[in-house]
Amino acid sequence: MSPDFKSLLQEADHLLRQRQPQAAEAVCGRLLAEVPEHRQALLILSRARQMQNDWDGMLAHVDRVLEASSGDSAAQLMRAEALSALGEIREARLQLETVKCHARENAGLLGRIAEMETQLGDHAAARETLVRAHALAPDDPAILYNLASAEIAVGEMETAEKLLDQLIEIAPGDHDACYNRATIRRQTVDDNNIDDLMARLSKVSGNVAGEIQLCYALAKELEDIGGHDRAFAYLSRGAGARRRQIAYRVEDDISTMEDIAAVFDEDYFAGSGDGSNGEGAIFILGLPRSGTTLVDRILSSHPQVNSVGEVNDLALAITRLCAGANSKEELVRRSAAIDPNALSAAYRNSTNQRLSDSPYIIDKTPLNFLYIGLIAKTMPAAKIINLVRDPMDVGYAMYKTLFRMGYPFSYDLEDIGRYICAKDQLMAHWEAVLPGKIINVDYQQLIARQEDESRKLVSALGLEWHPDCLAFHENKSPSATASAAQVRQPIYSSSVGKWKRYENQLAPLAKILQT
Repeated sequence: MSPDFKSLLQEADHLLRQRQPQAAEAVCGRLLAEVPEHRQALLILSRARQMQNDWDGMLAHVDRVLEASSGDSAAQLMRAEALSALGEIREARLQLETVKCHARENAGLLGRIAEMETQLGDHAAARETLVRAHALAPDDPAILYNLASAEIAVGEMETAEKLLDQLIEIAPGDHDACYNRATIRRQTVDDNNIDDLMARLSKVSGNVAGEIQLCYALAKELEDIGGHDRAFAYLSRGAGARRRQIAYRVEDDISTMEDIAAVFDEDYFAGSGDGSNGEGAIFILGLPRSGTTLVDRILSSHPQVNSVGEVNDLALAITRLCAGANSKEELVRRSAAIDPNALSAAYRNSTNQRLSDSPYIIDKTPLNFLYIGLIAKTMPAAKIINLVRDPMDVGYAMYKTLFRMGYPFSYDLEDIGRYICAKDQLMAHWEAVLPGKIINVDYQQLIARQEDESRKLVSALGLEWHPDCLAFHENKSPSATASAAQVRQPIYSSSVGKWKRYENQLAPLAKILQT
């Protein structure tokens, strides 16, 4: 091994952390030319492939590591990641079980296994794994945090709050835990964390992430007790800090939606038939915080319907079938040339592995509205449900939610307004080229007339009515969305028109929506 080998390895790792996968790959090529099966170089190369959406390449390099050392837990976990991205959910689960067999008394490894189980949507399994890890390491902050998140997903809110209280006591700097704690129940004048949050916020100078999390927590708790002006002031501060953290241009998303409408025009759908492909698939989509989770819970309470929740199976299948696309514009163009049968098969392969015994499977991924054209073409028998909510209500609901991933437009009122307008224009396009295909559900009407609207929705899917659909809040299946706490309660109307309490503060949003 040459004297420069170690420094080259560090360079490859640095390039990867700087999200320069091609440069990291080039350095790894030099390393592997000298030591062909070097473990760390192969793992860096695998991550570089992952960053370029080359999951087959990721899998191939991980397998080279496992050929040399079959018990390498890090490589096994990466293998599960690659398999998941390739839609091989069943094999990914088996891989995790293999790792778990070797985890024994290793709390850290069990925690990483649980993270992967969560990514696969196996929240009950993740909870079980984390309970085991917590028994081994009761004061480990990461395990406490993830166990609390798992308890929230399965609806154990009181247990989750106790775990978060314990975590905050052990790790006072875990401000994300403070935000999570604020969201899992409605705070009251007599029982809240506002004074504690204020004290913490006064000490976070220089910690931008902590400032953001505490500001969102304060906004939530203050709104709960009626302190609306103060709530919005903290919300604005937190959202502004978050927006300054991210490199995002709403113009790019608007341009992508315009490209989609231009590519998926009437000519694209010419000759499309009414085939049975997609039978049993239900897509619930719309803007985040528009009621998609509520409709998902109503329908999945029906005995013939189950839900895979929010998954990226469709987006991943499209990306795999458009390998080599170097921009969003090119991806849109290439996606229109996808073989419909190939996309349908790839998508159903992964979802059926998630839920193999349900005649109707819901995919509740809000941004699938971008892919309505592909859904309609490749799975003509699939049902598409679009949630419609008052734009000021949904705009405010997005603005006050601290999303951990995705939705970068949600931290600026003008960005939100422009994104909503672009989404509405794309939906108008879909309605024009696919008349009668989309089932629109009005959130306000659903709240006001729960049974009537639920019956209409169930009927639109071709199903017989079942009374369990009215008791959606008793649905025991996990939910890991931002609405996880709300959907454990009966329907309530307090969120309708809530934006009016902040009419002056939301003026920038209203101005965009009115143009």
